Amino acid sequence: MKSLNENNQLIIILGPTASGKTNLATHLAHALNTEIISADSRQIYQKMDIGTGKDLVEYIVEGKRIPYHLIDIKPPGYRYNIHEFKTDFEAAYQQVRAKAKTPILCGGSGLYIEAVLKGHENTQVPENESLRNELSQFEQNELLEKLESLPNLNQIKIDTSTRKRTIRGIEILTYFQDNPFNKNQNQNYKSIIFGLNPEREKRRNKITKRLKFRLENGLIEEVENLIKSGISPEDLKYYGLEYKLVTEFLEGKLNQQILFEKLNTSIHRFAKRQMTWFRKMEKDGFEIIWINDELSLERKVDFILGK
Repeated sequence: MKSLNENNQLIIILGPTASGKTNLATHLAHALNTEIISADSRQIYQKMDIGTGKDLVEYIVEGKRIPYHLIDIKPPGYRYNIHEFKTDFEAAYQQVRAKAKTPILCGGSGLYIEAVLKGHENTQVPENESLRNELSQFEQNELLEKLESLPNLNQIKIDTSTRKRTIRGIEILTYFQDNPFNKNQNQNYKSIIFGLNPEREKRRNKITKRLKFRLENGLIEEVENLIKSGISPEDLKYYGLEYKLVTEFLEGKLNQQILFEKLNTSIHRFAKRQMTWFRKMEKDGFEIIWINDELSLERKVDFILGK
């Protein structure tokens, strides 16, 4: 098993929602006198605090504020994408490294973390709305035929598990017929990955308890204020989970009990999907060092530090 050493250029802490990632990352950052880069696809938005679980109080450890990056960097209503994340991550990474520190990338977005590690050359391909509209009329078998007819000289891996992803595959191969292919757009970070995965029932209980707390302490008001500020309900629904369902509650489509039940179920499923992604990363060759959840926070930090 790998261990933390002076050659590491990036420390990654990942895990499903409610696994305690932020608490561990901030205490590790305190021990190493370093900074955190967020790998959360929704915490980049301002004024979306409760629903995204920013918990910024956790960024104060023993009275010291832990510097963080890629949180509160875009206005609500904005549609951030992975290509922007890669650019913003690289800028934050270089900023921390310039201080001779090893940044900690912390979050539950497997797509964002994997984009840092693998490069995800496909993220450089912009959306082609006219092509998408044209392809939307075709069935999956017809889309697969179109995909197979396109040259794939760069041997790009295309996911055809859904109709939407097959359309994206056609979009990607079509783009590279007329544009240069940049295989090495991302540098290879010398990283080490630590994972948190609490026992399933413990995680479920924590998710449910946390959801109740958030609903009783401002989540609905947060969404209400976003709508009052001019953010359209459709834009809020785009962010999914809390923002989608609370918006539907405010529209009168759900009562409070159904809101809680639907949200609770959706967040549990989300956590399961996150773990599926991380397991797939392992199958793809990334070593994730899973930390025993029964350890105290102090012992978890010591484990990472090799003490």
